[in-house]
Amino acid sequence: MEIRDLLAPERVVANLKVTSKKQALQELSKKVAAAIGQDEREIFDLLLERERLGTTGVGDGIAIPHGKLASLDRLYGMFARLERPVNFESIDERPVDLIFLLLAPETAGADHLKALARISRLLRDKKICDKLRGSDTPEALYALLTEQTASRAA
Repeated sequence: MEIRDLLAPERVVANLKVTSKKQALQELSKKVAAAIGQDEREIFDLLLERERLGTTGVGDGIAIPHGKLASLDRLYGMFARLERPVNFESIDERPVDLIFLLLAPETAGADHLKALARISRLLRDKKICDKLRGSDTPEALYALLTEQTASRAA
């Protein structure tokens, strides 16, 4: 499972302007719904429900909200760098500025877990996160997110 299998350039947002966790999830739901042809409200409700189980703020300014939708036929990712960090009730209590959203079909099972592990591995790399925080365009963010997997495979 590679990041390029999950992410497309049109699903990368630089400088997302939000002031709260809820607004971040709302904006990402709207953007990913439009990009993949799904219902915005269904995605937003799914993400809120997942957050009620426990925060997806994994620490170090990173959140990986995720969930499963019956209407999907494959996994979809969306990445956003926030203009200003927001409180995400993260496990380390630090605000979040990098969000990688993952949506999977209900039948995904192991693929969903593999994708979460792959995203987590990528975003645990402090050098990559520093570069992501220093990039201002969706194109640069997409290149950083996808080039890492290509260079490791070589």
